[in-house]
Parts: sequence; structure tokens; C-alpha cells
Amino acid sequence: MKSKHILVFRFSALGDVAMCVPVLRCLLQSYPELQLTIVTRKRFMPLFETLPNVQFFTPDFSGEHKGIVGLYRLFKSLKKLRPTALADLHQVLRTQLLMLYFRPLFWIKQAQLNKGRAEKKRLTRQKPKTLVPLLPQVHRYAQVFEKLGFPLSLSAHEFPPRPICPNTEALQLAENRKWIGIAPFAAHANKQYPLDLMQQVVAFLQKEHQVILFGFGKEEHVQLDVWANAYKHVANATGVYAFAAELRLIAQLDLTISMDSANGHLAANYNVPVLTLWGNTHPCLGFAPFEQPQKNSLTPNLSEYPLLPTSVYGNKKVKGYQDAMRSISPKAVIELALEVLGVK
Repeated sequence: MKSKHILVFRFSALGDVAMCVPVLRCLLQSYPELQLTIVTRKRFMPLFETLPNVQFFTPDFSGEHKGIVGLYRLFKSLKKLRPTALADLHQVLRTQLLMLYFRPLFWIKQAQLNKGRAEKKRLTRQKPKTLVPLLPQVHRYAQVFEKLGFPLSLSAHEFPPRPICPNTEALQLAENRKWIGIAPFAAHANKQYPLDLMQQVVAFLQKEHQVILFGFGKEEHVQLDVWANAYKHVANATGVYAFAAELRLIAQLDLTISMDSANGHLAANYNVPVLTLWGNTHPCLGFAPFEQPQKNSLTPNLSEYPLLPTSVYGNKKVKGYQDAMRSISPKAVIELALEVLGVK
């Protein structure tokens, strides 16, 4: 029987790539005979290290595979892998062109992500609305494989064993305390909990627990160092580990507190409880971390801010809504964190 080999396209962003992991894990659990080639950026490869039957192709969009000519060069390289199917989990111009190049090879089945743009546009229009939950992103990914003839049930998903913890000597973590990871930053200001309020959360939780801060880049590193230096049981993990080792550290956490950002998805992939803070986005848009209960999402006061959500990705500004997240009190965050941890 001819082997089944699927090329899976998802180039960015980190959170969206992370959401592919439980779907691919479930796919391979259901169809162990499949071979997957994940076409993604090199820095995302550690996300998939626990998956069997997976190989990678890492495009160079700033060099060899730049522009239309570069994409055609990428197509020719991918064709040599002799795929039997293409799964486009991104649905952007690059992947659409790649699918177009493959189209004459009619024996290679194709399926693309349905992003649900129209329904998301309706849910983010600037008028009061009824919040009807949309199809979660992970189910949209699963639909792609169903179109290819591989239906799967995400309810059958099984998490992998917890990986070995990296060396934490540099962080001086308290082994006898529960570990709480906090990722206080987001790509857009409108979905980032105000830092003065988050500092109150950090200050309280570190009294009885070990808080580990996660960020990216020099500016975030400097800010998080201020908190780490101010409180005894706060450590800053920013820049300490390579990505693969940082993922193994995240897997050891007892709780993650995250914005609507990648860190929540990274933790959820290891079955770590995630408390998510939402700004001008909303979990009903379908981007809540995988298998996290609805009560773990804290949103602004919708009576005060009835236009929410106003954005799918958090990049749109609406006058008068810049302080929406201030309606989420530090007390509410702390109480929910302690509840999730099972602390009275």
C-alpha cells in the first residue's frame, strides 16, 4: 500500500503554530501509519519534538525562498518529498501560491484552513453584540485533515509524559513551593494587563509560591528583572534558556498566567493549567488555550465595555477602551489563581 505522506504548512505566529501541536498529536495517535513533513520556521521545531513520524522542512523566506520566484523554488523542493496530501493550516498568500503550484499534480489531495473571517468580523464589529462562541481554532485545524480523509476526535487526545526539567540552578527556584509561570506581555498593548496591576499579582503570589517570569527581548528582560530583584521568590527566565529547554521548564509549572498570547498555548500543550487574561480580544473568538475550562478566562467588565471583543488579534484600537483590562482587578486574578492551584 502506498504510504501516506502529508505536507503541513504553518509558518507563523508562535501561538498559532503551538495550537497545531495537539491536533497533530491526535492525528498521529489516530493514524500511526501517517508520515508528516511540517513546513515551518526553524525556531518552531522544538514545539513538535514529542511527535512521532515527523520530519521538517524549514523555508528561508528572507533568502532562498523569498518572493514568488523563491516560493516556486520551495515548491520544487517540496515536490521531491513525494507527498500524497497537503494540509494548509495557515491560509495566507504564501500557502495559497504553494497550493496553486501543486494543483496540476491532481493526485496530491489538498485542503485549506477555513479561518471563519466573516463570522469573526461580525463578532468584532463596533456595536453591542451577543457573544456566541465560534469554532475553536484547534477544531478548524482538525477540519483540514477531515477534508483529506482523516477525521479525528480531539476528545481522544492524550498528553505526552512530562519532559525532564532543565537545569534550574541559575534561577534558584524553591523546590518546596508550587511554581507559577507569569507571561505579562503581549504583542499589542490592548491585550496586555497593566503592569502596575500585574506587579500586585506577582507580589502577592510570591509570598507562598515560586513565581517564574517569561518574556522576550531586551526591553521585557529589563522590566522583569526589576520584579525579580524586588521579590525573594520571583525569578526571571527570560533569555536564560534556548527555546527547547524553556518549553521543558514550562512543562514543570503548576499554573501559567498569560495574556491572550503564545505562552498560554505553550503551557496548555503540556497539560499545565492556564489562567488567561483577555483585553479587546475574547475567548469566544476561538483562541483559548487547548482543553482549558472556560472559568480560567478572565475578561473585562462587559457592562462597562459592551463593544468587546473589538479585535481578533488585539491590534485594533477603540476610543475609550484602552483601559478595559483595568476592570479586571488583581484580587480577581489572585483568587482565581489560588482556586486553580487548589489553595484555599
